[in-house]
Amino acid sequence: MNLARWVAYSDEVQQAKTDGLPVVALESTIIAHGMPYPANVETAMEVEKIIRDNGAIPATIAIMKGKIRIGLSEDDIDYIGNKASAQKVSRRDIAIVLAKKRDGATTVAATMICAESAGIEVFVTGGIGGVHKKGEVTMDISADLPELGRANVTVVCAGAKAILDIGRTMEFLETHGVPVIGYQTDEFPAFYIRSSGYPVNTRVDTPEETAHLIRVQREMGIRGGMVIATPVPEADAMDSAEMQNAIQKSLEEAKEKNVRGKDVTPFLLNRIQEITGGRSLEANIALIKNNAATGARIAVALNSQ
Repeated sequence: MNLARWVAYSDEVQQAKTDGLPVVALESTIIAHGMPYPANVETAMEVEKIIRDNGAIPATIAIMKGKIRIGLSEDDIDYIGNKASAQKVSRRDIAIVLAKKRDGATTVAATMICAESAGIEVFVTGGIGGVHKKGEVTMDISADLPELGRANVTVVCAGAKAILDIGRTMEFLETHGVPVIGYQTDEFPAFYIRSSGYPVNTRVDTPEETAHLIRVQREMGIRGGMVIATPVPEADAMDSAEMQNAIQKSLEEAKEKNVRGKDVTPFLLNRIQEITGGRSLEANIALIKNNAATGARIAVALNSQ
């Protein structure tokens, strides 16, 4: 496997690897497709700062000019965040985008693949993908889920996006043997909402306890990731009834406009933001910052074990 041909590290990440410092992976789809400009770039910069402030090194991942970039400069982040043509890259797209030297923003699935290849064990995102509503008919299931069963990367997130079928998402993760761990919660969060009504497999309350679980799974040789589900801070959480109403309206519009495949999630998130008057974007920003702090602390604890 000639990864060196396709992977380029930033100086900061390369130095962290050399010095044995904890590194936290970050996706770039949240920058290119998850938030409007310039809030996306500002949030990405703030998230990187939060990770550094909590003792770890951030490694935002993207594909640029035929290379998987592990760690981006501020100019790179601004470029991806303001580049409308940056392709949304999942597992199936990585080789194509590299071969054609396109710009690509990595999803959860693609970021996990790249992070594992770089030896990064902890990855922070907003929320994982999942089984879409009516997924039993459309078979619209995020590539994030099977990747969680393959890649040895722990994903710190605010659960699955509330636009999804949470119950079926949890069943899929169970089938693929992915532990769903509640960080200071007994219920799986639903992105903007603190609780989905579905219990997690177990609960942890400290970075050290979380790191111990990860290390035991690795020492047992059990392949696959682990979901560390962290609720959005209570002060920033959305009202469940209001959010469900916004989701339903967005789903109806997506159906009317025949929005399909990888375009569904960005469309829904954008419409929900418009319907809620921007409050969902505020919650989104708050939860990714909270996840970043939690993920960095877990990475530090894991690095010390």
